[in-house]
Amino acid sequence: MDADSISSQYTSVQGEKCNHPVDRRPAAQISKEGLTDYSPSDKPWDTHRGQSDDVGDIYSGTNEFQRYAARMNDCSSLLRFGWDKARETGETRLKLREAHFCRVRHCPVCQWRRSLMWQARFYQSLPDLVQEYPKARWLFLTLTVRNCDITDLGDTLTAMNKAWQRLIKRTDFKSVTGWVRTTEVTKGRDDSAHPHFHALLMVPPSMLSGKNYVKHSRWVDLWGDCLRVDYSPNVDIRVVKPKAPKTQQTCMDATISALQGAVSETLKYSTKPEDMIEGDQEWFLELTRQTHKRRFVATGGALKNVLKLDQETDEDMALAEDGDGNDDGSRLGFGWRTNERKYKRSPRADQ
Repeated sequence: MDADSISSQYTSVQGEKCNHPVDRRPAAQISKEGLTDYSPSDKPWDTHRGQSDDVGDIYSGTNEFQRYAARMNDCSSLLRFGWDKARETGETRLKLREAHFCRVRHCPVCQWRRSLMWQARFYQSLPDLVQEYPKARWLFLTLTVRNCDITDLGDTLTAMNKAWQRLIKRTDFKSVTGWVRTTEVTKGRDDSAHPHFHALLMVPPSMLSGKNYVKHSRWVDLWGDCLRVDYSPNVDIRVVKPKAPKTQQTCMDATISALQGAVSETLKYSTKPEDMIEGDQEWFLELTRQTHKRRFVATGGALKNVLKLDQETDEDMALAEDGDGNDDGSRLGFGWRTNERKYKRSPRADQ
């Protein structure tokens, strides 16, 4: 059965939600159907859950991290979707409503869902921010240090966090209205570690071309001085430039569109899944040790509470309430099949 015929069991030709008739086919036949047959746009679930299996296998190979392996094995093993109708198009689509997440720092599924959750919260806060700070502009700042041995990563992160605290107290930074800062660690070609900060800064116009303007060379000097190193670290500073609103597009829409790339880059994964899985597994295990109990996200100023860092339930990470509010309570279950590396229908989990 193809995707169109599957979907037609639940939606009419006008896209209106039907009464979800009971599927009379044998459960064994239904269970052969994949999540992507119902919703091709949900393919990332297969990708990220497969990566989580790979990471979990690395953890399961050592007694030290067996507890992480066990938690990840249970992570998002069952997904329950409901039907949601888009207000703009009337199209009926699947919307994730229920899932359980392990919250292991390096779980690819949890990194992905957490990033989406934070991005959604950031965008939800924008209307109030724009109303309160109508002239605000945005800068995307990347701060780096020289690569270090993976066994020195913890000390390097400690030094970077202290340097950031010095930076935000500097006169040049005082004009920043609010900021969101995340930590990312990538693997160097020589198996070194490359920790760096991504920061999204909300600033007044005067920081772009006025009395409070900070040029690139000054950012380099500032960061190097705050790090207390004898070299000039790499610093990238870019202005997020909103384009003129398109037809039927509000200024708010134009701002969100311009910020989308910077927000996504700022709030993405802390370590790329390929850096965890490929190459020397001991590198990844040491990464886990070096980053244990460290916070990789910080906020300040007017953006202090936009991400709600202390709120992270399963419902939050499922983005269960990020729909059009027409949930009828029905559920379609999809279970993870490790051998196939796919989510398949699980009729017994339906509601």
